[in-house]
Amino acid sequence: MKIATPLQYADNPRTAAEEVVKLEAAGLDAVWVAEAYGFDSPTVMGYIAARTERMLIGAGILNVYSRTPALIAQTAAGLDALSEGRALLGLGASGPQVVEGWHGKPYDKPLGRTRETVELCRRIWRREVIDHHGITDMPLPAEKGGKLGKPLKFLNRPQRPEIPLYIASLGPANVRMTAEIADGWLPHLFVPEKAQQVWGKALEEGTALRSPERGPLEISAGTLLAVGDDAAAVREHVRPLIALYIGGMGAKGKNFYNDVARAYGYEEAAEKVQDLYLAGKKREAEAAVPAEFCELVSLCGPEGYVRERIDAFREAGVTMLNVTPVGPDPAALIAKVKSWL
Repeated sequence: MKIATPLQYADNPRTAAEEVVKLEAAGLDAVWVAEAYGFDSPTVMGYIAARTERMLIGAGILNVYSRTPALIAQTAAGLDALSEGRALLGLGASGPQVVEGWHGKPYDKPLGRTRETVELCRRIWRREVIDHHGITDMPLPAEKGGKLGKPLKFLNRPQRPEIPLYIASLGPANVRMTAEIADGWLPHLFVPEKAQQVWGKALEEGTALRSPERGPLEISAGTLLAVGDDAAAVREHVRPLIALYIGGMGAKGKNFYNDVARAYGYEEAAEKVQDLYLAGKKREAEAAVPAEFCELVSLCGPEGYVRERIDAFREAGVTMLNVTPVGPDPAALIAKVKSWL
């Protein structure tokens, strides 16, 4: 099992990146760099590539609407070249609030766009001449306004002919596709004890369609990490995150995170949190998040307890523990947990 961390989405990305450099020295295996509607992630990932030597650097995630599949492939290949083969490409559909509100694109065909982007990225990295017509046309045909386009292949020679490709997915159809075509899966609010009941069927169905040459599906999951006799109190810090996602990431009936909370068995709490959050009562929404939910998504407590939680994540198929260390010495905490893996 590897250990990773999400880059803290700070006002100063250089400061956040420098913290990651310290964590690499302590044994960190990978960093995931998010992109919402602030700083872009490829610029930050390039800086991290220049400042590190060993760790993997992942986009967590690039959405499949704001960039063309070709540009996504170019970006990942550029990062892989600069880092000498340490790139991970995380893809996903994001959500309509960002896609429509920030990028001004219609939120349509999320699964089809993701599948097509995966296919085109792999073909582009293999330096195939691309003549593809689906959701994306390469080249643009005359009937859609094309005049001078012709099929092209990637100009440079990529560092690797294939870059590990992870998909962020939650819904059954999306998870099924992830298990079929991706190298890795990026689930959010992952409860290892309940993962099988929520995603087991989708993962099994997708795996049945998976190419054997792709190998087993990697899974990167986790949240807060704190170790110590009083560390259980740190679980409370995950409460606002859970409330934000199951309460505020989408309208009623259009929130995948809320659906997952319900599938975990927190139906009543999920509805209450969402109603309160959408009414602007964020503190009350946070208080309504079940304490058990906060505990099971995190790794916070005495050493023996945290080691048991790590085992639970491992038994659920997690191959990369993605944690945010909380405490006075994050590097020492990463080093300690790394020694247990």
